[in-house]
Amino acid sequence: MGRNSNPTMKIISIVLLVGGIGLAYWGNQMSDSLGSQLNSAFNGSPTDKVMMFYIGGAVSFVVGLYLLVRK
Repeated sequence: MGRNSNPTMKIISIVLLVGGIGLAYWGNQMSDSLGSQLNSAFNGSPTDKVMMFYIGGAVSFVVGLYLLVRK
């Protein structure tokens, strides 16, 4: 019996994958806001809050993918 045969781990990994995609999408939606666009125009970079959503989404997605495909 392999490590990945645990159905609870599969559910957790899928939740992390979907959550990661959701956080990245939410960050993308936030980057279109007026405040974020003004900050980006003056500073040349997105706001810290948007970056945290992008980073959190990427980390969640990678961990979920790792848990899903590991053997």
